[in-house]
Formats: sequence, structure tokens, C-alpha cells
Amino acid sequence: MRGKLGLDAGKVARARDLAAEIAGPIREHVARYTTTTIERATLRLLGADGTDAEDVPIPNLAVEQLKARLAGGVARHWLSALISESCSPQELCARVAGGLDLSRIPPADECELRARTDEVLAATAARIDAQAALRRERIQACRQNENSPLLYLIVATGNVFEDVRQASAAAEEGADVIAVIRSTAQSLLDYVPFGATTEGFGGTYATQENFRIMREALDEAGERSGRYVRLVNYASGLCMPEISAMGALERLDMMLNDSMYGVLFRDINMYRTFVDQHFSRMITAFADVTINTGEDNYLTTADAYEKACTVLASQLINERLALDAGLPHRLIGLGHAFEMDPDMENGFLFEVAGAQLSREVFPDCPLKYMPPTKHMTGDVFRGYAINTMFNFASKLTGQGIHLLGMLTEALHTPFMQDRHLAVSNAKYVMNNIADLGAEIEFRPDGRIVRRAREVLDQAIETLERVAEVGLFAAIEAGAFADIRRRPNAGKGLEGVVVRDEGYWNPVEELLRGRLGV
Repeated sequence: MRGKLGLDAGKVARARDLAAEIAGPIREHVARYTTTTIERATLRLLGADGTDAEDVPIPNLAVEQLKARLAGGVARHWLSALISESCSPQELCARVAGGLDLSRIPPADECELRARTDEVLAATAARIDAQAALRRERIQACRQNENSPLLYLIVATGNVFEDVRQASAAAEEGADVIAVIRSTAQSLLDYVPFGATTEGFGGTYATQENFRIMREALDEAGERSGRYVRLVNYASGLCMPEISAMGALERLDMMLNDSMYGVLFRDINMYRTFVDQHFSRMITAFADVTINTGEDNYLTTADAYEKACTVLASQLINERLALDAGLPHRLIGLGHAFEMDPDMENGFLFEVAGAQLSREVFPDCPLKYMPPTKHMTGDVFRGYAINTMFNFASKLTGQGIHLLGMLTEALHTPFMQDRHLAVSNAKYVMNNIADLGAEIEFRPDGRIVRRAREVLDQAIETLERVAEVGLFAAIEAGAFADIRRRPNAGKGLEGVVVRDEGYWNPVEELLRGRLGV
């Protein structure tokens, strides 16, 4: 989209330079640590799966056995066991479930170890590469599905099989993207549940089997309608890298993955979060999966007009951290939201200014635009009108991923008919203004242009303050979402381990080699 805001290119470059300055210490921090979930994700990509008789996941069981040796990485012990036991990864999982203690396995000969490592990693890489190739092939065959923006709907029943029914119906109505909401508080579980699940609360547990079931169902729905329907889940929380690994193996297309969401909204330790996030993003980049960030959440706790600058500042930081992890711009779905108070005079103009600003600052990113939630009420007629204006703003400003607003957002988990109405509304609006964005210009001295430039200036000021004190201290001071978190507090800190000089992680070596990071 051609620029309409007349943004100062020097200011945009200054903002990116500041984001890079902020990200530098984060990169240094990440390089010094591993975490329990990074080690578990590594084992998953080396074939660890399943549970023991007490339903303890094999990756958790293995890392618990090797907790005294985490500083050197657990991969050497797992691979040595494969050699010592002369077995496949699946057979080793069964033996660990039956009581085999990995800590008692002697280290394998280095040449044997490298050979077995190459064999196991080649199988994993081939599986992930095949999934990415299949995605590209199916999208290429369904070019009519490449709408702008992609229409994104959620399902959240708690039962994966009921989710399948609702997701298939939504896909056949015209949804391009289906997100399966996770069960409430799964982000705080320090393990990944196993198998198909039917008893989630407020959502459905993210498990590898649930991913497989939903992927198969959406492929079938897509075949019936001649389209490719994308699947989304959440790579966040205390198991962020593990869920990214599972998503890569089962061909998820997008993963909710934000650098600060878990810290701010789930009180997960920031040291743990940034280390886990980097590893998880390398996995998603390797698998050609798009990330979605969560800046939209800031505006649910802070005023959308006063704190719009924090959204842009966070987007710039998220962009830099994603690039550092090997994600290209086409896979960085930066988030923002339509959350101005509906009673504000000219609020729609300010919404358009913010959406156009994000579009022009990040021209190559598939921006994820979130619907109004904070000011929705039981007045369904007013809510429908607000969602219509949101649809209008999204199409007008060329957003990439459009999460549809629901008629009864403020009342209950949406019914299937609410999703039908949401899709119908979006299609009507976006079809009728298909080329409006190319037809109109903004007054150089008008409210939209002035507001966009003001937010850019404020974002630079915010980034300057963050760069001066560092991101950890800025979060502690409440720079984002008006929420304060302390660096040495929060959930999961005990799972952060300083790497020793002999640390070895062959999965990380594979990822870095492929991505060039």
C-alpha cells in the first residue's frame, strides 16, 4: 500500500534503531540461559513423546531425571540412551515410561553420538519440511483464498470433537483462519497434556493429538470448499517452545507468540519468557509458521487513545526480536486493536489513523487486527454497529489478519449463528469497499495524518525511555499496558538455568544453521 500519511522516514528509522538497541541486551541474555521447557522441546524434536503410567509426559520425566545436568543440555543423555539401548525414539519413550533412568546412561562415543544425532534430526527436519511444503502447495492451489484480510474466527468449547464441528461450520461459512482457544490457565501449566481432550474450561487444551485432529478436520473442510483453512493455537506460557514444536510437527499455520504477553498478563517470569520466546520463534521460523503478537491486549487495560504509542513501540520491539530469531517479515503478524471508546468524537478517525500507521510502518508484515472488546456491552445492536465500523477500518487500511468481532462478545461464548453473522457482515463490508483504500487520500493537515504522526512521535519517546533503562526495568516500571512486573518474580523462574561451557543442543544448532542466526 502506498503511503498516505507522509511519515518522516528518518523518524521511522530512528524508532527501529531504538528497538534494535533495546533488543541487544535481550539477545545477550538469551545466549546465556536454557530453561526446562527448552530442554523438553529439544527432546520432543528428538522423538520424546507420550506419558508414563501416572500420565507424566516423557519429556518432563526425562528432564526431571536429568535436572542436575541441565546446564550442559539433556540432548547428549537422550541420544546416548538411544545408542546404549539400541532402540528407536519410540522404544526409548516406552522404556523411560517403564522406569529407565537416563541419568545412569553413560555418555556415548562422540562419533556414534554425532551419527545418531544426524539420523534423528534428519527425520525430524524432513517431517517439518514436508508439512511446510504441503501448506505451500495447498495455498498455491487455492489462490482465491488469499483474501485481504484473512477472516479469523475462534472456537472454544473445551471438547476437541465439538471444536471440530464448530470449526468446520465456520470454515464452510467462509472463515480463512480458525483459532482454537486454550483451556483457561493452560499457560501456567509447566507440562503439556497428552492425547485428545474433552474437558477444557473456557477453551480446549493444546495437545499434539488435538492439533492433529483439528488439522485433519480443517483440511477436509477446505477440500469441500476448495480452500485452504489455516489453524492457529497459542505458543505462550510456561511451555512455549514445546507447543511451537508440536505446532511445527502437526502443520499449524499460525501461533500466538508475543515477547511480553505472558509477563504482563500471566505473571510469568520475564527472564524465563524471553529465553523461551527466542527458541520458540526459531522453531516457528524453521517450520514456516506465522507468529501473531499481542499488542492488542495492552488496550484492554490501558486507554486506547492515550496509550496507542505503547502499541507501536511494542510492535517495533517484537519485530526486532522476531527478526533476531530468524523470522522474515512475511511471518511476523504484529497485533493491534480497534478499542477506542465509542463515545469519543472522531474516534473512528483515530482508529483509522492507528491502523494506517501500523500498515505503513510495517508494510511487509501480515498485521493482525483485533476487534472491539473493552467497550462491548449487552446492547447487541450497538455492538453490531461497532463491529461493522471495525470491518470497514480493516479493509480500508489493508490489514492482513482480521479477527472477527462477535455479536454477543460481552455476554457468552459465541453461538455458531453469531459466527455466521460475523462472517456475513465482514464479507458485505469488505466486498462493498473492496477498492476504496486505493480511491481515497488523507488530507495532509487533517486529523488522521496529524494523529498518526503524533503517535509515531510518542512511540519514539517511549522507546527512548525504554532504551535508557533497559526493557526489564521498563516492564517493572509499567511502561506497557500499565502493568508492573519485577524481573526476579513471577512464575517459572526456577526453570531458568545458566548454560555451562559444555552446553550442547543439536536442535538449536540445526535451527541456527538453517536460519542463519
